[in-house]
Amino acid sequence: MNDTLLQLEQTALERKAHPTEKSYTCYLFEQGIDKILKKCGEEAAEMIIAAKNSDNKELSLEISDLLYHIVILCAERGLPVADVFAELDRRSAKSGNLKDFKQTDKNT
Repeated sequence: MNDTLLQLEQTALERKAHPTEKSYTCYLFEQGIDKILKKCGEEAAEMIIAAKNSDNKELSLEISDLLYHIVILCAERGLPVADVFAELDRRSAKSGNLKDFKQTDKNT
């Protein structure tokens, strides 16, 4: 598991429990789930644009922003980041997990 994300989670949980002035993290918790979800959506869209523009520097920044907001979402919902990593570990242990995808003809 990534120490940086765990440290970020710990900071988020501390800020949620003990709000500090002029903290963006505290602002998000104060605004609630709708604001947090809005920011996750915005950052996801910005990540997609950076990827389409083939700008890896910008892509790295936007992925970082998205991961930050995902950690805040997890903290808001009481979902430990460790649970997300455990699910990723569980999935990585599977093989032959390719789903059957429906083929569609985009020309019709």
